[in-house]
Amino acid sequence: MLPVVRLLAKRLGTSLIVLIGVSMLIFAIARVIPGDPARIALGPNASAEQIAALRERLHLDQPIVVQYGHFLSDLARGDLGVSLYTNRPVMTDIAQFLPATLELVLVSGLMMVLIGLPLGILSARYRDSWIDNLIRLVTLLGVSAPAFVWAVILMLLFAYFLPLFPIAGRISDSFTIPPATGFLLVDTLIAGNVRAFGNAAWHIVLPAFALALSGIGQAARLVRSNMVETYEKPYIEMAQSYGFPGRRIARKYAFRPSMIPSLTIIGLDFAAMLGNAFLVEAVFAWPGLSRYGVAVILRKDLNAIIGTVLIISAMFLIVNVIVDLLIAFINPRIRYSQRAG
Repeated sequence: MLPVVRLLAKRLGTSLIVLIGVSMLIFAIARVIPGDPARIALGPNASAEQIAALRERLHLDQPIVVQYGHFLSDLARGDLGVSLYTNRPVMTDIAQFLPATLELVLVSGLMMVLIGLPLGILSARYRDSWIDNLIRLVTLLGVSAPAFVWAVILMLLFAYFLPLFPIAGRISDSFTIPPATGFLLVDTLIAGNVRAFGNAAWHIVLPAFALALSGIGQAARLVRSNMVETYEKPYIEMAQSYGFPGRRIARKYAFRPSMIPSLTIIGLDFAAMLGNAFLVEAVFAWPGLSRYGVAVILRKDLNAIIGTVLIISAMFLIVNVIVDLLIAFINPRIRYSQRAG
């Protein structure tokens, strides 16, 4: 078996075990938190017979182990049950709301990489200068406040005081785009509507930047720290003594080795955006899965809660697997260790 394939199989097996553990944990927590889901769903005017009938339909009148067995049986068929919040299958809700969150997170991750990494390289190259101090100050501000604080600040600055960006939603109501993938930036291009694409991109800038700011600061600080350490290596001093340009040394000889320890943390920050997006989505009225998750938690919609958490956990694990493969690609020693194993 090829080393990378062996590594992939090992990580997927571990991720499956973790996902099963997460399902057991969230299933137990959802069942023991206060409140009767049947009464919450039917309202205060429901009769005792109606509540009992709904509890029986949801298997809430059975022991928790039996309930989990019913859940696994339904999950094996791709059925997460019906949401008491929307009265639709949970899988239908997830299919509707997940693309919006994924689009927001992907754009945020792109911002984190395209802004954070160059800032870290620039800070390390001009370490201990005013450029380095300025970048360190800006990145410290980025990591010191949560994403929803930046969401409110950016909305006040660039949507209220300076009305440069739209304040809510994914696209203006004047555009009607047929859903092909659920990703508006993609669907507008498929529809050939350039104006709609620009409008959707304009809507996503502020929420994506608010979600990415903490990751930008973290990425820049990690890359700077690792590159400063790499600059002290003998081969960097040798390259400098040969008169290699500073830009080439920074890009080719200092940046790539520094990315190996940084990539894991950057990948975790990217995966954490899936969970951190709920407050940003709430501020910007972004119709995503995280906002949907908050709504179903407030209504104790058990099926929707479990489905939302499982999907976000699965996305988190998939990102971790991709990061492991990227690290194995960058660092040959990991591939050799897998071959030796």
